[in-house]
Amino acid sequence: MKEALKESQIYELIDTAIEQLNYSYTPYSNFKVGAALLAKNGTVYTGCNIENAAYTPTNCAERTAFFKAVSEGVKTFDAICVVGGLNGELVEYAPPCGVCRQVMMEFCDSEEFQIILATGKDDYTVYKLKDILPLGFGPGNLN
Repeated sequence: MKEALKESQIYELIDTAIEQLNYSYTPYSNFKVGAALLAKNGTVYTGCNIENAAYTPTNCAERTAFFKAVSEGVKTFDAICVVGGLNGELVEYAPPCGVCRQVMMEFCDSEEFQIILATGKDDYTVYKLKDILPLGFGPGNLN
């Protein structure tokens, strides 16, 4: 079993995710989300949510980070930090939607992958993917 992230790693991911709120494109909902995805190779991939007037093409911050990493050939990950709030104000946790959880299941070990939900360095919780997506369906189900 993988060791938990060090506090300094968690703080770095929180800071990076919060910084991504500046790039969020949310003219319709004004709900800004930022993500920082830690690959097993130590690289951090960032993401923000990007809305669209047709709504369906909207992309979440988490998937933006995953797709950036995968498009660069990286497909193994240790953790992601997700922050978000109306007008970028972080007052409560912003957990990943179901589609984002499914993308995580595609690329991450549900027993090991860590999801950090935060409003800041003084308020965060770390979950395992298996805890927020029990009985998840992934590549292992097709073997």
